[in-house]
Amino acid sequence: MSDKLKILLAEDDANLGTILSNFLKAKSYDVTLCVDGEIALQRYKEKVFDFIILDVMMPNKDGFTVSKEIRNTDKEVPILFLTAKSMEDDKLKGFESGGDDYLTKPFSMEELLARITAISRRTYKEGKRETSFNLSDVDYDYNKQTLTIEGNTQKLTTKENELFYLLVKNNGEVLDRNDALKHVWGDDNYFNGRSMDVYITKLRKYLSDSEKITIQNVHGKGFKLILDGK
Repeated sequence: MSDKLKILLAEDDANLGTILSNFLKAKSYDVTLCVDGEIALQRYKEKVFDFIILDVMMPNKDGFTVSKEIRNTDKEVPILFLTAKSMEDDKLKGFESGGDDYLTKPFSMEELLARITAISRRTYKEGKRETSFNLSDVDYDYNKQTLTIEGNTQKLTTKENELFYLLVKNNGEVLDRNDALKHVWGDDNYFNGRSMDVYITKLRKYLSDSEKITIQNVHGKGFKLILDGK
């Protein structure tokens, strides 16, 4: 697996997006470039990113809307806004929607790089997002899509893996049912809801050999991962 920092970049200006993407790739980042907010959300649902850069003014979904939807399932990933606006209320709106920082156009490439580096170091250990977890008597590896209990390893399907990762990242807190459905299945309709219940049952079966980890139903809300009875 690549150890490059994975960046999701959403910029509807094709020329600027290409310039930013090429610059960051030259600096050894793994960059996924999207031309609007809707596509950015779809790419976000497909894999784990370490850093997100959002242009504020985009077609289909603006940067603030994308940020709010990401924050429904991920409170940790850093979000940096790019905008031509410099009004104080726009900056406040960016922070209120879950943004970590704000860069006003025009900006230098070196300033962008410095912001990414500083925010990543504040957010993650050694600047990298955690994808391998020791959960009491269970070892979970997101990248390998595996659960290991007492030396026995269970390979997870892509949806099982994405769902369990959300539970882990919201450990001890309620994972909203509709947010999980939108993230993993793309739609919170009835049939996807039934499908998710089947996947939760499968995950519970995989964890049945563990004495310290359970997935709890929270009536009317969603699910909670409980470690060591807490």
